[in-house]
Amino acid sequence: MTAAPRIHRHHFDEAAGLAAMADALAQSPDYRVLRRLVPRASSPAAIGEEVRTAVLLDTETTGLDHSRDEIIELGMLSFDYTREGRIVGVRSVFSAFHEPSRPISAEVTALTGITDEMVAGQRIDPDAVSAFVAGAAIVIAHNAAFDRRFAERYWPIFERKAWGCSATEVDWRSHGFAGAQLGYLLHGAGFFHQAHRAVDDCHALLEVLDFVLPTTGAPALAALLQTARKPIMRVWAEQSPFGLKDTLKKRGYRWADGTDGRPKSWYIDIQQSAIEAEIAFLREEVYLCDVEPRLQRLTAFERFSNRG
Repeated sequence: MTAAPRIHRHHFDEAAGLAAMADALAQSPDYRVLRRLVPRASSPAAIGEEVRTAVLLDTETTGLDHSRDEIIELGMLSFDYTREGRIVGVRSVFSAFHEPSRPISAEVTALTGITDEMVAGQRIDPDAVSAFVAGAAIVIAHNAAFDRRFAERYWPIFERKAWGCSATEVDWRSHGFAGAQLGYLLHGAGFFHQAHRAVDDCHALLEVLDFVLPTTGAPALAALLQTARKPIMRVWAEQSPFGLKDTLKKRGYRWADGTDGRPKSWYIDIQQSAIEAEIAFLREEVYLCDVEPRLQRLTAFERFSNRG
């Protein structure tokens, strides 16, 4: 009979001692403690609670052009949450490579760690993707304007989903963070990770969204959902004078080059309550006349999509 492996007590003592040291340091305002991120295991569905399901998504691609470049890796994590934004538990994870039609550039390999050998012969099953996402009330990415456009090109189910952006739909600086980069946010939440796969970033994002913001006393996910549930207005500054492009950029306008079916124009996304002030700005500072700019109302179902 094979003897059961022995687990030495000093390993427990060492781990307990390190944990106690970390807890003691964390109590002091002079220290900040970072703990290694350990991915959460899947947990049974919550009983007796009304929950919804969200999917965190991250892609790695051969470049930045969603119309020509290709996805080479897809990572997803599904979890349950309450309407108030409290994360209840992880449902499951999805991770897959996809071989592109052309070799992966050295620059992309350096950035992502993904080589041609890793993706050789690999493909992402569209039916598996659809099944994983089907029950989600919202899809969240840390750069939804990038990931949504790629995802919709490959898998139409993403066109029918509400999307949230954890990078732009939480005002991280107002909550005491140095910026919106995922690594900064993870450190601010008290964790570090050294993984390189797309699904690992999903695990990291889960902890960031579960972090209780000291300014609100609620998880960051609650702040994101509050923003995502509100429609925004897109204001188009069409045919604005070229010499005022820096003025528009400084105010937060972005450029659409017209190649994706949208107007070739500067535009800005704002809350509905700010419409009058924005139109006044355009009339007084840009056009110098009584214009009526093109307005679009966008919900989470259209935001970040190329269709928007």
